[in-house]
Amino acid sequence: MRPRATPMEETVRAMNYVIDKGWAFYWGTSEWSAQQITEAWAVAQRLDLVGPIVEQPEYNLLSRHKVEVEYLPLYSNYGIGLTTWSPLASGVLTGKYNKGNIPPDSRFALENYKNLASRSLVDDTLRKVNGLKPIADALGVPLSQLAIAWCASNPHVSSVITGATKEAQIVENMKAIDVIPRLTPDILEKIEAVVQSKPKRPDSYR
Repeated sequence: MRPRATPMEETVRAMNYVIDKGWAFYWGTSEWSAQQITEAWAVAQRLDLVGPIVEQPEYNLLSRHKVEVEYLPLYSNYGIGLTTWSPLASGVLTGKYNKGNIPPDSRFALENYKNLASRSLVDDTLRKVNGLKPIADALGVPLSQLAIAWCASNPHVSSVITGATKEAQIVENMKAIDVIPRLTPDILEKIEAVVQSKPKRPDSYR
């Protein structure tokens, strides 16, 4: 994330210095707004430099606005790709919190995550997660794989960053690759009917 006090031109020049030195081929951003990325590209084009080609936003079934609305012009205007993070919404989309308790070995059990837990584990969210479970069961996959596969199925998402505290979780998460082709339009409609989180696009984007 770029410090707010840093001029955009300085940031773009710094990233291109890294490229010119051969330390990187391209550069990207993390949690930037569409306006910031557009500004960076304007600077890069004016100075005949390389603009950012990838953004790293949060993206999951419960958090979608940036990826599905705000960034829409960036995909066609600049060819921006996405490396998204938190596909499981800090573990909420695994279903492990659905009974109202917090497992002692989970992230939300940590002291510095308790505020996030109180914001995330609300009744409406837990109802949605419970509603997704039958869809995952019908496919014969864990809810976590369904949630990760859903993120990766977005054509604008180049890769999905997953977190894990155990080796078994890494192995399980990677199996989401096999679930992606199984997300038919019918399955996606069923998912949408449960989460009802699709952001409304402005008329100009339709």
